[in-house]
Amino acid sequence: MIHVPGRGYWKTVAKPKPPVPAWRWASWFSILGLAVVVFYVLLTPVWLGLRGLAWLADRTSRAS
Repeated sequence: MIHVPGRGYWKTVAKPKPPVPAWRWASWFSILGLAVVVFYVLLTPVWLGLRGLAWLADRTSRAS
C-alpha cells in the first residue's frame, strides 16, 4: 500500500500481472485432458463394475 499525500487515506496500487506464458497454458490443458480421460474413461467403468458386483452379491445372498 502506498500513502497518497493530501487525500487522507491509504490507496492500494497494484501493478498489472504479466500474461501467462503459452507453455503453461499448454501444460495445464494437457494435464487436465489426461485427468478427464483417466477419471471418465478408466475409473468410471471400474466403479460401475464394482457396484454391479456388489449388487449381484447382495441379490444372490438375499435369494438363498
